[in-house]
Amino acid sequence: MQNRFVLISGCSGRGKSTLLAELSARGYPVVEEPGRRIIADQLASGGKALPWVDAAAFLYRAIDVALKDMEMTKAHSGWVFFDRGLVDAASALQALTGEPVLHPNCSIHRYHGRVFMTPPWPEIYVTDPERRHGFEAAMAEYRRLMETLPALGYDVIHLPKVSPSARADFVLTTFGDITPAA
Repeated sequence: MQNRFVLISGCSGRGKSTLLAELSARGYPVVEEPGRRIIADQLASGGKALPWVDAAAFLYRAIDVALKDMEMTKAHSGWVFFDRGLVDAASALQALTGEPVLHPNCSIHRYHGRVFMTPPWPEIYVTDPERRHGFEAAMAEYRRLMETLPALGYDVIHLPKVSPSARADFVLTTFGDITPAA
């Protein structure tokens, strides 16, 4: 069976969450970014698994959350769109620590073969309480993912720099005439 887990990845602050909100409004199930959920939880509880406090602890949690997200959505019969996920977290942890977590995890737990990548777009980049790193760190993240995803056998498709609605149309058109599961 073809994998219907579609990963939206790429540079921070480039409209991934906005695209996922558009897809959700059209009736498609979406999975929110693990990192943002972890940060919100850690800030609320006074935890230390934050990227600016303990990056490794944060990334280990992100891997765990991404794996749980994939497991929880397996029963869904239609397309599911992920705002970041396992590849993002595992590649960041491997880059940070040198621990070989990328291939064991990402070879077993796969997304659809086509991954959508948000390109650098400085005009819309903003920081916020949950995204504190600057544009250069976002660019380093983008470059790392552009090496990692093809090495894992994914076909990387760059999202055009257009409105969220046009981006959603682009994603859906890439898969043909798909409709949300009832």
